Amino acid sequence: MDMLLLAASAMLGASPGVTAGAVTATDNVGQTDAVAAAAAGGNLALASPWTASAFAADDAPAGETDKQRIERLENMVEQLSRRLDEQDRQEEAAERQRQEQQASGQGEAVAGGPRTPSDHHLELYGFAQVDAIQDFRRVDPDWDATLRPSKIATTDGQFGSNGQTVFSVRQSRLGAKANGKLANKDYEAKFEFDMYGVGGDAGQTTIRLRHAYARWGPILAGQTNTLFMDGDLFPNVVDYWGPAGMVFVRNPQLRFYLADSPTWVVAMALENPNDDIDPGAIRLIDPELGTNLRPNEELPDLTAMVRYQGDWGHLQLSGLARKIGFDTLGTVDNEPSGSEFGWGIMAGGAFKWGMATFRVGGVYGKGIASYMNDGGMDLAPKVALLPVVPTQPIFPGAPPPPLATLLEAQAVPLWGLTAYVDLQWTKELSSSLGYSFDAVDNTNFQEPTAFHRGEYASTNLLWAPDPRLLTGLEILWGRRTDNDGNKGQDVRAQFSFKVSFTSKDIWGD
Repeated sequence: MDMLLLAASAMLGASPGVTAGAVTATDNVGQTDAVAAAAAGGNLALASPWTASAFAADDAPAGETDKQRIERLENMVEQLSRRLDEQDRQEEAAERQRQEQQASGQGEAVAGGPRTPSDHHLELYGFAQVDAIQDFRRVDPDWDATLRPSKIATTDGQFGSNGQTVFSVRQSRLGAKANGKLANKDYEAKFEFDMYGVGGDAGQTTIRLRHAYARWGPILAGQTNTLFMDGDLFPNVVDYWGPAGMVFVRNPQLRFYLADSPTWVVAMALENPNDDIDPGAIRLIDPELGTNLRPNEELPDLTAMVRYQGDWGHLQLSGLARKIGFDTLGTVDNEPSGSEFGWGIMAGGAFKWGMATFRVGGVYGKGIASYMNDGGMDLAPKVALLPVVPTQPIFPGAPPPPLATLLEAQAVPLWGLTAYVDLQWTKELSSSLGYSFDAVDNTNFQEPTAFHRGEYASTNLLWAPDPRLLTGLEILWGRRTDNDGNKGQDVRAQFSFKVSFTSKDIWGD
C-alpha cells in the first residue's frame, strides 16, 4: 500500500504541502526515494489501462487540505489494488484452463475436426489372485484348482488317493476396456483374459480368453456372455467355476438390442454352436462308429433375452433355439447322420432386501448342456423297439412278429436350479451361502458311468478392507451321481487373496 501511495503521488505531482516527506510521515514509509516511487508508479500504470486513465489528471477539489488529499489518494489506491487483484485472478484462471486443454489435447487439429477428450475413455484393469486349496477327497487333477461336480471321482482311487493341497494363480486376470461416442452413438469395447487353461490346456496356467467384443449403438459383435445366461445369478464366491446348475458360457455372437434402458433390456443374438455328443454304448457295438461320430453344426444358435430391473434388483427371462446335428467320419456320405431340435428357457433374478441379496434361477430344456456351467450332454443315442415286418403272411394263432432295435439320436432333457444369498454384514465383511444342481434325463443307451446329476454348495466369509483388496475362507461341497446311481462327493477349503488394480488410480476417469 505504501508503494502504491508513493506511485500515485508521483503521478499526480507534488502539490504545495504534499511532499515525499509528508507522505512518508503519514504512512511510515521512511527515507523513500521519490524517483523510485515515481518509477514504481509508472510500472503500476503500465500494469492496467485503468491505472493510467485514473491518474491522468489531478481533479482535486478546490480548497482540499493535505489530510483530505491523502485520504482521497488512499481510497484511489485501494480501488486500484482490488482491480489488480481481480485481474491477477482472471489471468491465473485463464492460464490453468490453457494448461488443462494442452494436457488433454483439446483443440488440437485431428482428422474429422477437433477432438473432445470426454468422448473417449480407456481403462486397463485386472487383479492378481492366489488360491490355497485343501481338498479332502480327490477330483480330476486337470481341474483340481476348482470344484466341478462332473470332475469328482465316483470310484475310490479313480484319480489317486484322497487329500490334496493345491496352490493356484489361474484366476489372475488382465483386461482393457474403452467407451465413448462414435458417429453420435455410444460405443464400448472389451478385451479380457485370465490364466485358467481349459480344453487342450486343462490343468495349465495359461492364457484363456474371456471377453473380446465391441458394441456400437444397438449392435454387439464378439465373444461375451451368452444372452441365454443371467450373469447376475453368479454369487459372491471365490471358487473359480461356481454353481453347477446355472447357465454360464461366453460365446462368440452377433447381438442386436431392441431396447436398452435403465428399466428394460431386450435383445436377440445369433451365437456360435458348440454341440456335445455322447456316443453312449454305440462303441460297445461298433467301436469304430462310436469313435467317428462328430458334431455337425450347420446353423447358428438363436438366443433372446428380456430383462426388467430397478433399485430392488432385476428379473430376466431368456430363451434358446438350436439345431443339434451329427455325422460320421470315414463312411459313405458320412452316414449315419441326423439332427435334433434343441431348446431351452431360463428364468431368474436377484432381489435385494436389507443386507441380503437373493439370487435365484432355474433352467429347463433339451439339448442345452453345452450352455450349462457344468455337466451333461446335448445329444445321446436312444434305442427304440419296432416290430419287424414279416416276409410271409402271419397265420391265425401264429406268434407276434419279432422286435428289432432302432438306434436314434435324442436331444437330452436337462434342468437346473441355483439358489444363493449374499450377505453384507458390514462395509468390509460379507458372506455367501447357497446350493445349486443340474440333472439330465439319461437315454436308455447311455453308459452306466455317464453323468446324471451334479450338486454344489458353498459358504464363505470374505474381508475387503479396501475396494482393491479381498481375502477370505470358503468351504465347498460337491457330489456327482452317475447314470447307474453310483455317487462320489468332495469337500474342500479354499483361502484366497486378491489385489485388484486399475489405470483409473493413475490416470483418473
